[in-house]
Amino acid sequence: MEIAQPPVYAVIVAGGQGTRMGTAIPKQFLDLNGHSVLFHTIHAFVEAIPDVHIVLVLPSHQLSYAQIVLQSFPNRIDLTLVSGGETRFQSVCNGIRDIPSNAIIMVHDGVRPLVSKALIQRCLQEALIHGSAIPVISVVDSMREIGDQGASFPVNRDRLRIVQTPQTFRASILLSSMQQSYQDSFTDEATVVEAWGEKVHLVEGERNNIKITTPDDLRFAKALLNENEN
Repeated sequence: MEIAQPPVYAVIVAGGQGTRMGTAIPKQFLDLNGHSVLFHTIHAFVEAIPDVHIVLVLPSHQLSYAQIVLQSFPNRIDLTLVSGGETRFQSVCNGIRDIPSNAIIMVHDGVRPLVSKALIQRCLQEALIHGSAIPVISVVDSMREIGDQGASFPVNRDRLRIVQTPQTFRASILLSSMQQSYQDSFTDEATVVEAWGEKVHLVEGERNNIKITTPDDLRFAKALLNENEN
């Protein structure tokens, strides 16, 4: 007998101000081939998991922008708007507050609009098996660490991985982990879960799953979308 899949919540955190973009419009609302960056991000999850519950976490002064994004969808989607906090940790805490403990939670950067259907589904399936799924990619460039005296030291890149999202967890794990006090080392949900004493499971990410933070990133994303459409 097939086991019923638990409810899936995609907590999309979009708190950027666009300062590195040099624009007055927050980067998640910038145009990307006819739609906002955030539209593409949400659309990816709706396509990958049709019954997904979207929780969109935005700074309180940006909540009105969300209506523009929602109007771009031809059909109604299951979306809840939540005000973010001062840190990513607090924003995620706000986003997961009302999620049931039997669910799967996928936390994703709002400015990673090129996440594929395959990666979303892979993270979901791996989290169902292992309790968590953190997408990572290998480092291809040579790396150096700068010391206090300015000297640089080579780093073995074979031991390094670049961490992406969606970081996916059984809700019982993430909800418990997020109850601990904030630490400066909490740069993502995986570090929070590990600090709580839980191991995380790594899965293969994607090179195209870029985080848009600069004008060059936006141009690259547009080029990738154009390539996929042709």
